[in-house]
Amino acid sequence: MNRIAVYSGSNYGNRTDYQEGANRLGRALATRGIGLVYGGSRLGLMGEVANAVLDGKGDVIGVMPKGLFPKEAAHPGLSTFHETEDMPSRKKRMAELADGFIALPGGVGTYEELFEMLSWAQLGIHAKPVGLLNVSGFFTPLITMLTHTVQEGFMKESHLKLFCVADNPDELIAQMIHYQPPALGVKWKQLTDLQR
Repeated sequence: MNRIAVYSGSNYGNRTDYQEGANRLGRALATRGIGLVYGGSRLGLMGEVANAVLDGKGDVIGVMPKGLFPKEAAHPGLSTFHETEDMPSRKKRMAELADGFIALPGGVGTYEELFEMLSWAQLGIHAKPVGLLNVSGFFTPLITMLTHTVQEGFMKESHLKLFCVADNPDELIAQMIHYQPPALGVKWKQLTDLQR
């Protein structure tokens, strides 16, 4: 695994644990020689994880769409910086550059990027690992919601294996390195019934 894309908040959140979790993830990536691909900002958890990788002499690629942030928000010290035309091209470029994806705590943008990668995995567009760094239980309600989605018949149980979860960056990275995509089969029950 050469590079991991990290999705995270451009704010710090209300707990110092979130900032420390981003810092620990950045240090863990740098220690393993795994490069970081991320949104290019120096703000919030985004800046925290980038700074930790850079402090560890790691490679950091920022990908930012034109006009999304004020110019001052762009991180000035990255190894490589890509500017894209818009948000869809940014997400596509990040996915192309990365061998896996990790979500840190964040807001709607973080969820949107996370769910797009999970959706792509479910559809077989990629077979890369997706990880949730569950700092202070941040993603526990989301995992509960996805389990409820399975129970209510809108998702197959095997799809819960499309992502790795840990509260420790080292454990999460280890899971992702050894990740094997689950056998998903046919997504739609009606088609399975028709094929009988």
